[in-house]
Amino acid sequence: MIDLATRRRRTALFLFFLMPGLSISSWVTRTPDIRDQLGASTAQMGIVLFGLSVGSMLGVLGSGALVARFGTRPVMGTGTALVILSMAVIGCGALWSSAPAVMAGLFLFGAGMGGGEVAVNIDGAEVEQITGRTVLPTLHGFFSLGTVVGASLGILCTAVGFPVHWHLAAVAAVTAATFAHALRAIPHGVGRTRDNKQTGGGAKPHRPAVWKDRRLLLIGGIVLTMALAEGAANDWLPLLMVDGHDMDPALGSAVYAGFAAAMAIGRFGGGFFIDRFGRAPVVRASAVSAALGLAVVIFADNAFLAGAAVLLWGLGASLGFPLALSAAGDSGPDSAARVSLVAMIGYVAFLMGPPGLGFLGDHYGLRTAMTAVLAFVAVAIFLAPAVGTRRTTLTAAAPVPRPATTDEHLGRPGP
Repeated sequence: MIDLATRRRRTALFLFFLMPGLSISSWVTRTPDIRDQLGASTAQMGIVLFGLSVGSMLGVLGSGALVARFGTRPVMGTGTALVILSMAVIGCGALWSSAPAVMAGLFLFGAGMGGGEVAVNIDGAEVEQITGRTVLPTLHGFFSLGTVVGASLGILCTAVGFPVHWHLAAVAAVTAATFAHALRAIPHGVGRTRDNKQTGGGAKPHRPAVWKDRRLLLIGGIVLTMALAEGAANDWLPLLMVDGHDMDPALGSAVYAGFAAAMAIGRFGGGFFIDRFGRAPVVRASAVSAALGLAVVIFADNAFLAGAAVLLWGLGASLGFPLALSAAGDSGPDSAARVSLVAMIGYVAFLMGPPGLGFLGDHYGLRTAMTAVLAFVAVAIFLAPAVGTRRTTLTAAAPVPRPATTDEHLGRPGP
């Protein structure tokens, strides 16, 4: 049985995954309208999206140290607040036809999501250890659920010509209210390893050099490839369908909604397959599915077939990221540092992906540019054994012990 505090904490984490999913799909589905209002080319949109990449990488690079110093709660709180603010800034940029303002908004979004998501994953990994149950794929499923809801609303707003700035302002208001409710259930002190009261201001406690762990680096490679598969769709799929397969903007957004729905189905239903077959076979099958879907989208000239193949792409991309983070969290001591390192490696995809694909797309077309994503995803098929054992092994085992923090007296649920 799970105690009430842990149930509330898990529900709050669901909401912390839902909010960035709702936000990212809201502006992604409006990228054709934003591009038109900015008068930007494909390469220029790649530069605008570079703001998202830089923000994401800075957020990820700083999150591990911030979590170690302050714990997950303030980091995920600050990150979510930046995501909420970013919606208003992007909306203003679209209203003013200002590419720098949109880029600044995407930077805020990337910093907030990059830093906050690492903290949420660290918190989720501890809930997984406390409960002895598969949790991270379901948590990421709520991100995908948020993208489905946001994409559906985005399609409707695109179809009726609802102004982008009012659309994103409404999203900011809804996520702000959700954020205020969810933050109360997150305990203090999770993931904090730097505490002056504990160390007496003297030497820092010894922490293993996780970046020297070869298996952890291979897990990071899986995260990188699958994050690129997911991020390429989040950044470019509506434009890929519009420019590469001659769909109208509303239909291109509908295809993105299908991708998000496939991601949600894969993540909510993935626990059964993980417990039955283990992480490595599931990651391998996911990479094969994503590669097949991408290949059809790239090489098929039939728009209907390409749209259907996006579902394979989404199903394949759904489990690689959360499964790799879960494997990183229980791969050894100092799980917070391990999850942070693997997430940082994965976010290289968000740094290099948007401008790189934009550059290739401007010169060779977006369909041809996606062959780079296909090549990376194919690598994950061979890296899959690095994620290790069956999920049932963790379920049956005792939770991984962790050092007590100075916040235990606040009532934080223990192992």
